[in-house]
Amino acid sequence: MPIFWLSEQNLVFPNPELADPEGVLAIGGDLSPQRLLKAYSMGIFPWFGPGEPILWWSPDPRFVLFPDELKVARSMRPYFNQRKFEITFDQQFETVIRQCAAQYRPGQGGTWITKGMIKGYAHLHEMGYAHSVEVLQDGHLVGGLYGIALGRIFFGESMFAKASNASKFGFIALVRQLRRRGFRLIDCQQETSHLASLGARSIPRKKFLAYLKENEQERTLKGNWGGWGQEDEER
Repeated sequence: MPIFWLSEQNLVFPNPELADPEGVLAIGGDLSPQRLLKAYSMGIFPWFGPGEPILWWSPDPRFVLFPDELKVARSMRPYFNQRKFEITFDQQFETVIRQCAAQYRPGQGGTWITKGMIKGYAHLHEMGYAHSVEVLQDGHLVGGLYGIALGRIFFGESMFAKASNASKFGFIALVRQLRRRGFRLIDCQQETSHLASLGARSIPRKKFLAYLKENEQERTLKGNWGGWGQEDEER
């Protein structure tokens, strides 16, 4: 299948089901907040390396987590029971995204979180669409993650950890908060063993796009999520 070239003058994306077998759909465009919101609403996300043109993806299958299917291993329970970490929301967004960019990932020569990506998602955060989860230990940031919320779907982007299980702790805390607020789905984009251990699984892209269509009717919880609380008391 052809890879489509995007114009910087309009926000039109091709049908995501036209992506090639690897999931690449289009190239070009920009990372403006308006284009990013359009992309995510259609099940498309940017992923490319420094110095490369912007690539837009819509893989099939799609790796997702249904909040009710969250798995919390026994080894994680002491972290919550003993409150080994503290959780905050939307308090250090740019720090979190920069730490995600700096996180070493085996098998990857660099980061896809470029300066342009940081700027684009920071704008979305200011607009109340992009959110961060901070994991603190003794007042120091030791883990976190960020993503975008549209309707009742959260689109996860990246996470980092400087302490054992910090990113997993933050993800579990986020899922629990989203579940309480009626979120139906968390988009994990592509499969990782880390997220699979937490209950994420693959679904056909067509089914994922159907969820997005239904999600168009849902109200987005825009704004700062700092009032969501600093602790998760579920066991």
